[in-house]
Amino acid sequence: MSRPPLHTTASLGAQRSATEFEFQRLTIPRDFSRNFVTRMLVDHAERGGWELDRVRILHDGTRKVILRRKIIRQRPAYSTF
Repeated sequence: MSRPPLHTTASLGAQRSATEFEFQRLTIPRDFSRNFVTRMLVDHAERGGWELDRVRILHDGTRKVILRRKIIRQRPAYSTF
């Protein structure tokens, strides 16, 4: 089986849906332990409905975290007046 190269972006456009996301950026200093950060992110996920989008660890040990959650839009109710 041959796999497409990882840098291919043509197939990504066809797979996009109309789902919208809200993003939250967190900057976590290097002073916090991995266990504390994990508990904090789990708490965000369980209570706020956030999911982990990406984590970037900088050279100085600071973590840049981006969380996301779906925006659920309610359609307007049609009136029968």
